[in-house]
Amino acid sequence: MDSLKLRILTDGKNLGNGILKVDGFINHQVDPSLMDACGRELARRFARVDATKVLTAEISGIAPALTTAGHLGVPVVYARKTKPITMPDQIFLTLAPSHTKGRNVELMVSPEYLGATERILIIDDFLATGQTIMGLVRLAQAAGARVVGIGALIEKTFEGGRELLTPVGVPIEALATISNMSDGKIVFAD
Repeated sequence: MDSLKLRILTDGKNLGNGILKVDGFINHQVDPSLMDACGRELARRFARVDATKVLTAEISGIAPALTTAGHLGVPVVYARKTKPITMPDQIFLTLAPSHTKGRNVELMVSPEYLGATERILIIDDFLATGQTIMGLVRLAQAAGARVVGIGALIEKTFEGGRELLTPVGVPIEALATISNMSDGKIVFAD
């Protein structure tokens, strides 16, 4: 998606060690027009999977998941990283390593919002190592739901996430695919 790629090149920063800083338009300050365009494109790409819900992880995945779900006309469920007092005692819970936090994080969803009849489309900001998305897959599977697709705004192919997720057996889409970030560069695959 050209508008996303241009924004990454214009406002993104390669911080080294595979870290791409996009918090000025995706995950700290959010550009609503860009997120709407991204959500529209992801919804177009996944229109045929008949998702009943979009699942993501807080907080960075919420903006693209919300706009995608809006264009699909389905609800969004996001996996929380801390348990609020309003969440029931029995929950779906998994751990996932966080590349940017440098530690494992808990991902949890209430069974009130994730059930066995659901067809789940997973949307996140990044597909890098695939660990967070695989955690979301585990949550959906624990609920008995069926994962029908995986989408990300940005994929970093050199971190192996697609290979980790391929055995899930669903379509995987990324709007901007980065193949190289060495020497301070940002190089797109396509």
